[in-house]
Amino acid sequence: MKKIITLIAGLTASVNLFAQEESKVKFSGYVEAYYGYDFNKPSDNNRPGFIYSHNRSNEVNINLAYLKGAYDDGNIRANVAVMAGTYANANMSAESGVLKNIYEANAGVKLSKKANLWLDAGVFSSHIGFESAISKDCWVLTRNISSENTPYFETGAKLSYVTADGQFSASVLYLNGWQRISRQDGNRKPAGGVQLTWKPTEKITVNYSNYLGKEGADSVGVTRLYHNLYGIFQLDEQFGVTLGVDYGTQQTSKGSSTHNHVFAPVAIAQYKFDPKWAVAGRVEYYDDKNGVFIATGTANGFRTTGYSLNLDYAPVKNAVLRLEGKLYNSKDKVFKRDQDLVNYNGLVTGSIAVSF
Repeated sequence: MKKIITLIAGLTASVNLFAQEESKVKFSGYVEAYYGYDFNKPSDNNRPGFIYSHNRSNEVNINLAYLKGAYDDGNIRANVAVMAGTYANANMSAESGVLKNIYEANAGVKLSKKANLWLDAGVFSSHIGFESAISKDCWVLTRNISSENTPYFETGAKLSYVTADGQFSASVLYLNGWQRISRQDGNRKPAGGVQLTWKPTEKITVNYSNYLGKEGADSVGVTRLYHNLYGIFQLDEQFGVTLGVDYGTQQTSKGSSTHNHVFAPVAIAQYKFDPKWAVAGRVEYYDDKNGVFIATGTANGFRTTGYSLNLDYAPVKNAVLRLEGKLYNSKDKVFKRDQDLVNYNGLVTGSIAVSF
């Protein structure tokens, strides 16, 4: 009898240990299907080159689908997610082999028993901007121009700290470059950045992030310095406003004291007129006269204003159906319609996104 009791006790302890370990592991996923129609009717069904998410026209496709596993025991944490979709095709073109399918892959260790201080390394979401690749978490279906032309992801090491009350967090990053997993050939210079986030209340978030690095091979590399500042203000349960501005500089050539400039403000307002329904509007401007990120070859470069109107229907908590109309209006004729160059571009996009 004692042997049986001992055996049962051992089995019970093993089951409890397995349950505890299992509770530290979580699996999740995300799928977003979309249809976009570009009124400029591109012959190859590709949206303009500065768009990297929801970038196909006149077809039903998958923007982003991923499966993720996460582990966290309070002192060690890790995340792995593999992906597919048109987002992956557009954003991972510089990577090789299976690296093209990595959405996230990182591991971290807590450095202090008392303080919330972590060191993480690997591939993780970008520290720049308030709009991510996961459209369901954004107020507008498609991304603004500055989000499209700053990193969606980054690779390197990150030292992060969060205060005990959760109101302030700070991160310092060492990176392989501007949205890269593999370092660019011929580039041996480090890159990095800082992120500071302040949340005085649950309804207010203020964030500043920057990036500093050398772009291009060392023989011709130029210094890029980029700043991102935004605030998210949930004024009440129904109405929220997001205000952001990006400003970047880049040397005109290696060793030069002159710089090209990029300036991009954006404003978004969202109103939830029902627990399941929401409407949002976005106004943005992007000024890249000298083609740091968006080259046009025109006299005034890429100086474009964008307008978006978005409608959401969320029948359940983990799913949302969305419809967005968007219009770009540029100072120069930088868009193509049939065989003509025009200064405008219109798009309607619909999507369904489910997380699990």
